[in-house]
Amino acid sequence: MTYILAIDQGTTSSRAILFDEKLHACAVAHQEFPQHYPQSGWVEHNVSDLWSTVVDTCRNVIDRAGITPTDIAAIGITNQRETTLVWNRRTGHPIHNAIVWQDRRTAAICASLRDDGLEPMFTERTGLLLDPYFSGTKLKWLLDNVDGARAAARAGDLMFGTVDSFLVWKMTGGKSHLTDATNAARTLLYDIHKGRWSRTICDLLDIPMDLLPEVRDCSSDFGTTRDDLFGRPIPICGVAGDQQAATIGQACFSAGMLKSTYGTGCFALLNTGDTPVRSHNRLLTTIAYQLNGKPTYALEGSIFVAGAVVQWLRDGLKIIRSAHEAQPMAEAADPEQNVILVPAFTGLGAPYWNAECRGAIFGLSRNSGPNELARAALESVGYQTRDLLEAMRLDWNSETDGGAGCATLRVDGGMSVSNWTMQFLSDIIDAPVDRPATMETTAMGVAWLAGERAGLYPDQKRFAQMWALDRKFIPLMSNETRHAKYQTWQRAVDAAQSF
Repeated sequence: MTYILAIDQGTTSSRAILFDEKLHACAVAHQEFPQHYPQSGWVEHNVSDLWSTVVDTCRNVIDRAGITPTDIAAIGITNQRETTLVWNRRTGHPIHNAIVWQDRRTAAICASLRDDGLEPMFTERTGLLLDPYFSGTKLKWLLDNVDGARAAARAGDLMFGTVDSFLVWKMTGGKSHLTDATNAARTLLYDIHKGRWSRTICDLLDIPMDLLPEVRDCSSDFGTTRDDLFGRPIPICGVAGDQQAATIGQACFSAGMLKSTYGTGCFALLNTGDTPVRSHNRLLTTIAYQLNGKPTYALEGSIFVAGAVVQWLRDGLKIIRSAHEAQPMAEAADPEQNVILVPAFTGLGAPYWNAECRGAIFGLSRNSGPNELARAALESVGYQTRDLLEAMRLDWNSETDGGAGCATLRVDGGMSVSNWTMQFLSDIIDAPVDRPATMETTAMGVAWLAGERAGLYPDQKRFAQMWALDRKFIPLMSNETRHAKYQTWQRAVDAAQSF
C-alpha cells in the first residue's frame, strides 16, 4: 500500500489527490458545486453536494491513477472550516443546508453577546472574537430557527459537526463522531487552553454538549471507511482544517514561521510555538496543529474575499471569462490611475471584524475600465494581507520583546500562481514572498498527517527538509510609492466602513 488519498473539501469545490510514497501528487480529481444565497449576506451549501462531490472525486482519482483501493494506505481529510452542519443521529439526514463560514446571519446574536460584555470571556477561552464567522452562533441559530430542532437536540437525536466531522461520520457508516483540535478550535465552543469543549459557553448558547464530536489529535485513528464506499475499508488517519493543513504542508513548524493561503479567502498563520499569544490587534489565537496530545499555537488573520474577488470579476461583472485573464488585464491597466477596490462583499475580516461593511470602489475616472478594475481586484489581496501582517508584527514583537519579525512569507493557493499578484504582494508588504515548488500544500499537509501515522512518510523533521522553493519574490517598489499606496487603501477602508 503505497498511496495516501487526501480529500480537500473546500468552499466552492471538492478535490481528491493521490500522493505516492515520495509525497508526490500523482493524480487529482476536482468537482465544483453550487453556492446558495437565500438572503443578502447568507451563504449555504446543500449537504448532499458536499458528500456526493467528495465520493465522486475520490472514486475518480483512483480510476485516473489506475490503482485499486488496496494500494491506498490511509485517508487524510482537510476541509473548509467553521461551516456548520447538523444532522439526525439515526437517519443521517441534515436538518438544514450547511451554513457556510462566510455567512453573516448571526451578526445580531454576536452583537447581543458583545453588548452583554461577554466577548472577553469568549476570547479568553477560545482565542476567537464574537463574529458570525465561527460555528457556535451558527449552531445556535439552527437550533433556534429550524422547526423541532431544539427539542430534538435536547432529546439527543441530533449531531453537530464541521465538514470534516460530517465526512468522517458518513465515511465510517456512522461509527465515528469525531473532529480534530484545529477544527474544534474554530467553533467558538472549544477551550484551546484546557483542550476540551467549554461547558460555560455551551450553556450560554443553549447548546447540549452531547451534540458535539469527540476531539482528537490531527494525526489519529478516525475510524475506517465502510466496505461499500471504495471496495475495501481504508483507515482515516489525518484530519486538519484547511489553513492548518496548509501550515503543515508549508513546513511552518518553528515559532515565527508564517504562511498565507490564497483561496476563496486569504488566511495568514504565524506559528507561535507552545505559547498561545493573546492578540491586542484583533487577530485570532488558534491551534496550528496538535500532535501526540500537544497543541502548537498560532496567530491567525482571516480575509473573507481573496480569490472570490476574481470570481466576482468573472461571474458578477462578467469582464473576464476565466481567472487567468485577470493578470494580463492588470498588467495592461493605466499606471496613472489608482483605483481602489475594498471587496467587503460579506463584511471585513481581520483586523477590522466589521460584519456590516460592504464592498466599495474608489478613484474611478472617465477612463477607468475593465483593466483598472482587474488590477484593483488583485491589489486588494495584497493590501488586505498587509493589514494582517502589520497586526501580526505588533503582537509577535510584543511577545518576543521585538526580537523577532515576520521576515519571509510562504504562500500557496490558487492566486499564488499569478506572478504579478505575488510581486505586488512582496512590494506592498516590503518582505520576500516564497512560493513553494509543490502547490498542493493543503492536501500535502493532511496527506503527511495520515501517511506518517500509517508508517509511509518520514517524521516531522525530515518532512520539513523536503520543502522546496519554486520562486522568491523580492520587493521592488520604492518606499515612497509603497507608503502612498497603502495610505490610499487605508482611507478607502475607513470610507467603506463609514458608509
